[in-house]
Amino acid sequence: MVKPVAPMAHPEDLASGPVEPLLESGDRLCREEFERRYERMLNVKKAELIEGIVYMPSPIRARNHAIPQSDLSVWLGVYASESPGVKCPCAPAIRLDLDNEPQPDLVLLKLAAKGGQTRISADDYILGAPELVVEIVGSSRAYDLHQKKGAYRHNGVREYLAWITGEQRLV
Repeated sequence: MVKPVAPMAHPEDLASGPVEPLLESGDRLCREEFERRYERMLNVKKAELIEGIVYMPSPIRARNHAIPQSDLSVWLGVYASESPGVKCPCAPAIRLDLDNEPQPDLVLLKLAAKGGQTRISADDYILGAPELVVEIVGSSRAYDLHQKKGAYRHNGVREYLAWITGEQRLV
């Protein structure tokens, strides 16, 4: 039996409304618009809003990022497991303020019941500044050490650790 062939779509058959834009690196957006667009991009693993500007990092490489991140997550995970009221989320989205929603590699936070600065929203985002933010970066020129660090600072992140893998140093 031969299956019927679906008719071809013609331009006049397509919906004639404006196409909603997706995220593009460099876009200037508010956090609400950033989240709305990001939720529609199922193929994107990481996008951040820093001082109202969208950043979409390159894919994560093994030696320069994934392995150091894994090593640090074990270290912080053991610390968190031995410290009541402390958690260590990997790559969480954090709503710092209306212009900043970073997605750091690791954070260490105290639960609110233990005097921590953060809360978990009804839709499962971290709200507020974690006690420690950790970033794995390739070089000291990365935006993580400049624009992003500034956003963390003025939003009350208490400690910031950057492992600059290309330079083999911690800052």
